[in-house]
Amino acid sequence: MSDYNKGRDRTAFIVHREGLPHFKAKLAGKEQVTVAFLGGSITEGAGASAADKTSWRALTAHYLRERFGSSRIRSINAGVGGTDSSLGAHRLREHVLSVGNIDLLFVEFSVNDGSDREESIRGMEGIVRQCRRLSPGTDLCFIYTGSERNLARIRPYPIAVHEEVAEHYGIPSVDFAAGIYGMLTNGEVAWSSLAPDGYHPNDEGHEIYAGFLQGYLKELLSTEGDSLMLKHCGHLPAEPLLAGNYEYAEMLPYELADYTGDFQIRELPSGSKLMNWRYATDHRYSDHPDASFTFTVVGQSSGLLLLCGPDTGIFEYSINGGSIVRVNPFDEWCLNAYRPVSVHFPRFQARGSISIMVRNTGLKDKRSQGTGMRVLKLLAN
Repeated sequence: MSDYNKGRDRTAFIVHREGLPHFKAKLAGKEQVTVAFLGGSITEGAGASAADKTSWRALTAHYLRERFGSSRIRSINAGVGGTDSSLGAHRLREHVLSVGNIDLLFVEFSVNDGSDREESIRGMEGIVRQCRRLSPGTDLCFIYTGSERNLARIRPYPIAVHEEVAEHYGIPSVDFAAGIYGMLTNGEVAWSSLAPDGYHPNDEGHEIYAGFLQGYLKELLSTEGDSLMLKHCGHLPAEPLLAGNYEYAEMLPYELADYTGDFQIRELPSGSKLMNWRYATDHRYSDHPDASFTFTVVGQSSGLLLLCGPDTGIFEYSINGGSIVRVNPFDEWCLNAYRPVSVHFPRFQARGSISIMVRNTGLKDKRSQGTGMRVLKLLAN
């Protein structure tokens, strides 16, 4: 691997904070160590010629296996294209924590999170609080990747918001985007040569990202690494940054809802193109007007994870018997492929029982080929 950081001051894009004490202690022994990567398409490996070989995620796992033994390092790919931190918090239990003990969790959502500060904090803080509550032995590290927006300056808005969460909880962060920004400023490289579409790095871009992270890990795992970290507290601060964050978020099986007879268990139509999902696609489907279902969750909020595509229609929902709200989830991405789309219903101030009614309308966007509704998961927080 090329050393793109040789002789460079890394302080511009590494903040050690409380470090990775559990991970470092585990590596000092002989037990198996599990590293998970939760993020969007860049974490999944988009842009790389071989996602499981040449992406920054795969190269990082390869580095750890070379250093500590291939049999000791288990790597979990929980990257899903198009995923922001809100859906990431809901995916955490099923896609990460359910696979067993996790020693280190990398979290990467700085490109997919939008400009809504509160929603971004809800997602990132929810991931941290949920992980520390359910898996207190797991260390976390935030990763910030590049995009045209994230390369406009040092600490652009989405990254600055994530840093609020990192600072509050002592989470170390490695800012790939700041490293790239320095290279662009120095005229070392053009962003278009590393990420032709402006977002997804090619093999060279992934290698640079991996080099940044490898530099951090080398420094952290060195004998002198302990001096870079603050004292690890290990506790969960009682006061969150934002009440109503996604600490209790989860995806629930679609089977937990009560459906009318017009809903059937389906797989995607044969030959359908699927994007941004590597997991099971069985779901409840109906295209009949007035086909409906109800479900109840305990928490502050609820929602749906739908499989949306060329035949997606318009639906309505009601919360606790309240007014009917109409939703059209069809967008330009639906024209050519199916993909998961999360719909988050309004939040309540306090946790409690929430009853949801969802009904298909038989109406559709003018671009859609049908009036279908495909329920992949129920969401709760």
